[in-house]
Amino acid sequence: MDPFILAGKKYASRLLVGTGKYKDFTETKAAIDSSGANIVTVAIRRTNIGQTKGEPNLLDYLSPDQYTLLPNTAGCYNAEDAVRTLRLARELLDGHSLVKLEVLGDSHTLFPNMVETLAAAKTLVKEGFQVMVYCSDDPIMARELEEIGCVAVMPLASLIGSGMGILNPWNLRIILDHAKVPVIVDAGVGTASDATIAMELGCAGVLMNTAIAQAGNPALMASAMRKAVESGREAFLAGRMPRKEYQASPSSPTSGMIA
Repeated sequence: MDPFILAGKKYASRLLVGTGKYKDFTETKAAIDSSGANIVTVAIRRTNIGQTKGEPNLLDYLSPDQYTLLPNTAGCYNAEDAVRTLRLARELLDGHSLVKLEVLGDSHTLFPNMVETLAAAKTLVKEGFQVMVYCSDDPIMARELEEIGCVAVMPLASLIGSGMGILNPWNLRIILDHAKVPVIVDAGVGTASDATIAMELGCAGVLMNTAIAQAGNPALMASAMRKAVESGREAFLAGRMPRKEYQASPSSPTSGMIA
């Protein structure tokens, strides 16, 4: 499969995965290893990567030498908290600059607060962060975030953790038609077919957590998601046949048939 290039760096996998909602770090590692992902996102406010002494440390299970850790601001509801959280992450990860920004609007829907997201993105980009940003599937917002200098825009497919899949492919297509940075579907994926659809639309990648962590067998679902992302990308690159509404087309040629 063609390499995924993000912020100037090349990755083999277009599947990005989270580390939350697993029963323990052992299960987390097994699922992430099975996913084949290179980029693993970590909620700094919820996962210990060294900020809480004496507690199990995720870095003992997922080495930064093996994975690109992507600190995120899950649980932040304003720009100030999000910026502070990622400054802390940069200290904990020795100057790491690639981050995932998400500023939530409320605790019920977990829908992004785009006003606060834009404000945080401006500050972080000025401070030298490479910002991947969770956003609504609004093409205008996606364009503004790109113009600010974000290295990837990450529109939601549906609400975080809902498993509802891609509810508005039309908006995603508009974003994809105009974006010059990677577009990565973030939130709402429920099963492998959802990931495939995202990739067939032309998305550069898919980020997911709950769909794997809350599956009956997380490691097996992670493997399925890896294959789904790969097959969807291949289908996109191959180019699907044109849709022919109300017109059948036989699989076998009709010319030269024996009368």
